[in-house]
Amino acid sequence: MQIRLEDHSDEVYKELEAACQRALEKCGTVAEGYAKKLCPVDTGNLRNSITHMVNDGEKAAYVGTNSEYGVYVECGTGIYYPGGRQTPWTYQDENGDWHLTHGQRAKPYTKTAVADHAAQYNRIIEQELKGK
Repeated sequence: MQIRLEDHSDEVYKELEAACQRALEKCGTVAEGYAKKLCPVDTGNLRNSITHMVNDGEKAAYVGTNSEYGVYVECGTGIYYPGGRQTPWTYQDENGDWHLTHGQRAKPYTKTAVADHAAQYNRIIEQELKGK
């Protein structure tokens, strides 16, 4: 009796890597959708700038925006941001009117989109790794 062993570990590893990338892409797409739903809308520019990306070789999906003011909406400003400015300030709007402010309360959209749906992302990853 002769036993012959065949090594398919490279193929299994490649498929596992591909499944991980597919799962991360699906998680990123879902998280992006949640972030867009949670994003406060004034002009729609911030919501439209929200996207996701998955880097090859890195086991992570990133959701965010390249908008300059996105972080201020997400985290807040002035007295509403830990370590933020504690004194009020004035600013002039596009119509020339002056306003006094203490800052803006945080309106989290990306952190909430990720943190509040962790169980769903785990299910997506599990299903993809099982090949479902």
